[in-house]
Amino acid sequence: MACVTAIAACDKNGIQNITAPENGAMVKFFNFGVGAPGVNFFSGSTKVTAISSTSCQPPNDTTSTCRSTGVESTTGTGVGAAANGALYNQIAPGSVTLTANISATTDKNLAISSVAANVENGKFYSYFVSGIYDPASKKADAFLVEDPIPTQQDQTNAYVRFVNAVSNGQPMILYAKNQTTGVETAIGGAIAYKAAGAFTMIPGAVYDLSTRASGSTTNIVTRASVSFVPGHVYTVTARGDAVTTVTANKPALDNTANR
Repeated sequence: MACVTAIAACDKNGIQNITAPENGAMVKFFNFGVGAPGVNFFSGSTKVTAISSTSCQPPNDTTSTCRSTGVESTTGTGVGAAANGALYNQIAPGSVTLTANISATTDKNLAISSVAANVENGKFYSYFVSGIYDPASKKADAFLVEDPIPTQQDQTNAYVRFVNAVSNGQPMILYAKNQTTGVETAIGGAIAYKAAGAFTMIPGAVYDLSTRASGSTTNIVTRASVSFVPGHVYTVTARGDAVTTVTANKPALDNTANR
């Protein structure tokens, strides 16, 4: 249903082969706004992501609409999810305005967040709806970061970076503790809200993740048993509300493969 189609995955695990040059800028889209509605993502007036409705499944696939354009789902990309299975989406390079628009019938296509940026041909980016959604103004925060994926990957190691999408928290350092060796590695330095660290090379293994403030031994957010596969590149993102008492909205760590 998307007007711009996500690039196909290169294997059954959904990890994209992005080593070849592409004609356009490549963007991943995430809905990490606390309490945000489901959204579709746009570049200007062009819809980049959407979800097909199940209403056209057999035997209900005989209508002209199902056989031509299909029927778009009103759920969109929900909170805590990445659009199009976390695949990169190709958009025209240059000066763009990227938005997250409500997918539901009510307030259909109303933009809840917007980022104006210049995206370059052949480069990779991630767009995050972030912060805490305001149902009165129907707005959330958002930011865009470049994904400077290492061009040469060591096939015995993985590459990991940290992004901070918690608007009311503090700068955090991501730590990865190897479950086999017990060695804990800091994935770069303290990362503030709307910022991304550099990709750090660590041995491929299963890790327990945690974030801490600079100079502190107290964990802020944790996630156990995360696999980093050798030769692959990952972004770990902190999202959520740092001061809420609602369990579902508390900070969490998302792990998404860039390659």
